[in-house]
Amino acid sequence: MLSFNALSALVLTLLALCGGSFSSNLSGQQLTDLYNSPVYKAEWMVRPLGSSSTIAGPLSHTGVRVTLRNGAQWLIHKGNNYGISSQTVVTDARNMASNWKMLVTRDFNGRKTVADFVKVGGATYNLLFNCHVASIRMILQ
Repeated sequence: MLSFNALSALVLTLLALCGGSFSSNLSGQQLTDLYNSPVYKAEWMVRPLGSSSTIAGPLSHTGVRVTLRNGAQWLIHKGNNYGISSQTVVTDARNMASNWKMLVTRDFNGRKTVADFVKVGGATYNLLFNCHVASIRMILQ
């Protein structure tokens, strides 16, 4: 089991590696605050895989878009080579392409944090624990 400090460092690393997801002036404390932010709403999202225009079961990509108290939205999703320390990453939802579609909405009313979603998403990516399993676990927690 990771200590809170080790888990915080891991998530901060993940957040910093999201490439273009954060403005360059976000400080470590701002990232820590995001990690500890309560989630009020979560939406299970799907988009076509790669350059395809069709959403077809496993030939798609899923993630969970979370909404915080201040209305900010973040996409938590996973994939092969998405991150260095973990394959589950958090990106600013403003960077989502228009081909993402909402499947399910669930109210969390602040009972879970961004960190809870990242943890449930898991660190590794493989065919048995891919983006679909991770996003289902996140929305059902």
